[in-house]
Amino acid sequence: MFDLFFRQLTRRSGGASIWIVTGDGARRIDSCVHEWCPNAERVPDGFHIVSWMADALGKISRRLWNQARGNGDDEAARRMRGVRYAVLKNPDRLAGRQDESPTALRNTDPRGRLYRARQLKELLRGLLGHPIGQAEDELKHWVFRASRSRIPEIVESARKIRRRRPDILRTIGSGYPNARLEAFNNRIKVTIRMAYGFQRVTNLISLIMLRCGGLDIRLPEPVS
Repeated sequence: MFDLFFRQLTRRSGGASIWIVTGDGARRIDSCVHEWCPNAERVPDGFHIVSWMADALGKISRRLWNQARGNGDDEAARRMRGVRYAVLKNPDRLAGRQDESPTALRNTDPRGRLYRARQLKELLRGLLGHPIGQAEDELKHWVFRASRSRIPEIVESARKIRRRRPDILRTIGSGYPNARLEAFNNRIKVTIRMAYGFQRVTNLISLIMLRCGGLDIRLPEPVS
């Protein structure tokens, strides 16, 4: 799939005009970039870097929830169920009573594992937007702190981020986020669900172009 995409993308230019490629951390992308865009720099996208910590948060919340249920602690299980989805969201995306969830985290787990894990996720997300000199020191301190958190899922993520530290610093230095592409990708997924029952794929493609193509379609004004 990637080979076909890059073949079409570089058919005329040979990839010479592409000088940076962002994406997730999958190694399969690296080989395609090296083959089709030999002059391009490959960097992981900030969205996916933060998603590594979001995945760890999900694993922690499921583990603690299952432990509470296994121990018959219905109250702890209820508290965990109330915050397990809110902690995965960015603070500016919380809605309604979810605004109270970060505060409730302090009382959810006596050892504060989920609360500390969420703090580390937000610290990582924040440093990705800092100048490269400041972010380099902050990332080193972040890895040190996460590695000594005594939370297995966070320690595992810290190892991964330590391995990819040079790649992450290149991402910060480049200043090219993949957020806009991810937004389009999510919009296309929603459009595909909307098109359930369409008999022709061309109708789906037309709907995607209508919603994502930036077309300014003005309906006629009603006749008074």
